[in-house]
Amino acid sequence: MTPNDTENAARAHEPEAAEGAPASAPEAAPKGDALATLEAEKLDLKDKLLRTLADMENLRRRTEREVADARTYAVTNFARDMLNAADNVRRALESVPAEARETAEGALKALVDGIELTERDLLKTLERHGVKRVDPQGQRFDPNLHQAMFEVPNPDVTSGTVVQVVQSGYVIGERVLRPALVGVAKGGPKAEAKPAEA
Repeated sequence: MTPNDTENAARAHEPEAAEGAPASAPEAAPKGDALATLEAEKLDLKDKLLRTLADMENLRRRTEREVADARTYAVTNFARDMLNAADNVRRALESVPAEARETAEGALKALVDGIELTERDLLKTLERHGVKRVDPQGQRFDPNLHQAMFEVPNPDVTSGTVVQVVQSGYVIGERVLRPALVGVAKGGPKAEAKPAEA
């Protein structure tokens, strides 16, 4: 080997060493970028996980509420149909005059007692399924539960008080199945306003 060859060999190795030094710096930068990218991805995945968990919890609560509503209100249509039977039983009892009921003997007394028993049994069955009768006689008129059919001039009764029930109302759970048909007093003293709650 000649001295020139040795110098050329040395020079040939120098650029490799020079190239090797800067090569380590670019490798360090991608490691930092990769770490930052992984950290951002981790935060994004954590955010998605928390959102998914919150969505699942909301879905669980909504499903529980819908199942409870389905249980409570599943008999709504059937109950609404049964109200006609309840009304007819009540009309049958009201068709017998009060004095005749008190003095009834024999077959008439048995018939009246049987109809009363049937009505009690029907109402108990409806209550077992969440249907309750609303009898607002003497209560303040509530447009959410009652339907006013007429007004009764009566200066002795507070205005807005139910003085006559034409047809009983029914509720199922917290919903109105059928509003009560009522007559409302007018011309009496105004009802006192309830104090605002703090």
